[in-house]
Amino acid sequence: MKIIITGGAGFIGSHLIEKLIRSKKIKKVILIDNFEDGNRRNISKIVKYKKLKIVKSDITNINSIRKYFRGINAVIHLAAIADIVPSIENPKNYINTNFNGTINILESMRHYGVKKIIYAASSSCYGIPKKYPTDEKEKISPEYPYAFSKYVGELAIQHWAKIYKLNYISLRLFNVYGTRSRTHGAYGAVMGVFLKQKLSNKPYTIVGDGKQTRDFIYVSDVVNAFEKALFSSKKNKIYNVGANNPKSINELVSILEGKKIFIPKRPGEPKITNAKIKKIKRELNWRPKISLLKGVKLLLKDISYWSNAPLWTPQKISKATKVWFKFLRK
Repeated sequence: MKIIITGGAGFIGSHLIEKLIRSKKIKKVILIDNFEDGNRRNISKIVKYKKLKIVKSDITNINSIRKYFRGINAVIHLAAIADIVPSIENPKNYINTNFNGTINILESMRHYGVKKIIYAASSSCYGIPKKYPTDEKEKISPEYPYAFSKYVGELAIQHWAKIYKLNYISLRLFNVYGTRSRTHGAYGAVMGVFLKQKLSNKPYTIVGDGKQTRDFIYVSDVVNAFEKALFSSKKNKIYNVGANNPKSINELVSILEGKKIFIPKRPGEPKITNAKIKKIKRELNWRPKISLLKGVKLLLKDISYWSNAPLWTPQKISKATKVWFKFLRK
């Protein structure tokens, strides 16, 4: 099998390539990344593999990526830009990458007859769910442009699958953490922010009262879900990928150990995230294996990895963002 992995130098992508490139089933891996969030350090262990081809390119430029889809059997589409507040301030950037970029992937597949795509979707599409644990049939209600951009990317894949006979599996990821997670950005993933603060001997910045719970899922479990999806015969399916075992931010801080400070709650964020994962367990024979305690221990063991990462610092919120927050409070 010959595959393309977009965003392959990123957090999840680099772990995924490390796993797949050792598989006898995989004959060639083309890594496409613009190396803005992706990091060459993430792929330092795999550059030696002859069946890996690294392409520095942006999915928003179809002319720079389309030729690499010739002879490909499947695409794993991870490339995206994330974070909530920046998406409010620059929604066009998120639509351009997360939606238009996805269209470029789909059109490149169509041009060369590639029939299978695995999509890294986001559980943020559920917004603030009414039911916990939340299953795949929950009402879609994205609260931010980032969540919207990821969801319309998923819709585009479904539409192309229907019209052009593509096969897809969309994995709605919950709170993924692990080694190589991004530590920069004021509104990045909580685990990456906390790790950078720990390295810098800074107090942990807890949003709200810290009692909110998150469904943390370790990156190796997520990689296993992508692997199962890639080699599965299932077609046109959507699956939640989470641990179904939410933990509070206060619990996380107690595991990490250290001082903490509380900052104002951001409106539009759910009090709870909790994935119902019966469907993926049943249909892909997948289940999470790494507990939060074990996952954090693995992170701390490899904490030196972040020593050269940019330090997190608070950023000012623009007037436009304040207007958006005010709207969400209504």
